[in-house]
Amino acid sequence: ERRTGNSKLAESVMARALQECPKAGILLAENIAMAPRVEQKSKSVDAIKRSPEDPLVITAVASLFVTERKYSKARKWFERAVTLNPDLGDAWARYYNFERDNGSDDQVEAVKTRCAAAEPKHGEVWASTMKQMKNRQKSMAEGLELVAKTMREA
Repeated sequence: ERRTGNSKLAESVMARALQECPKAGILLAENIAMAPRVEQKSKSVDAIKRSPEDPLVITAVASLFVTERKYSKARKWFERAVTLNPDLGDAWARYYNFERDNGSDDQVEAVKTRCAAAEPKHGEVWASTMKQMKNRQKSMAEGLELVAKTMREA
C-alpha cells in the first residue's frame, strides 16, 4: 500500500499487522521507515523494546541515526546488525552504502571483505537481486555492490 502511495490504508494495515504479530522485526522496521519524521524516534524505541535482537529493527534504527547525522552511533548499530545475523544481505548492503557515503576507503573495503566472508543469502532485496539469472554467477562482493546500488535507487 505504501509503494502505491496509499499511506492512510498502509497505516491501518500496519496497525492490524502489529496487533497480530507484535514482535515481528520486519513489521517493526517497516513501521519505523513509514512513520513521519517526528514519530520515527518513538517508533524505534518501541521497536527495540519489542524485539531487541532483530537485525531488521537494528538496521532501521541505524538508518535513523544516519538521517540524524549521528554517524558513529549509526556505525555501531550497523555493526551490531551484521553481527547478530551475518546471513542478512540487506543489512550488509545498507552498511556498505553508509560506509560509501560517510566512511573511508578502508572502511568500505572492510565491510565488503567481511560480507564476502559471511556469504549472506537472505534479505528481501538481497534475495531478489542475487536470484536473477544475470546475477547468478556474481561474487559476493559484486552482489553487495549490486544490492547496494538497488537500495540507493529505490
